[in-house]
Amino acid sequence: QKILKQGDPGDTFYLVEEGELVATKKRESGQEEEVLSYKRGDYFGELALLKNEPRAASVEAKTEARVCKIDRKSFKNILGQLEAQFKEAALKYKP
Repeated sequence: QKILKQGDPGDTFYLVEEGELVATKKRESGQEEEVLSYKRGDYFGELALLKNEPRAASVEAKTEARVCKIDRKSFKNILGQLEAQFKEAALKYKP
């Protein structure tokens, strides 16, 4: 099951409650590359919210999964104080 698609508007933050998910990027060559994997307790979607850019990758479930979705306004209200930590963590992502 696809959770989000590369290039789509980024207006939601996700927390993985259960299952395994994978992030893939479509390269200029057209080839898809797996760039990250997620499990319970992980999160994704923060880059698009922090940078106000489209989704940098697609994410889909590898197993049956459940995620918690947090909209942009709630993300800023609840997690905005952690913005510096999110930006630092984002440095581990492949370009």
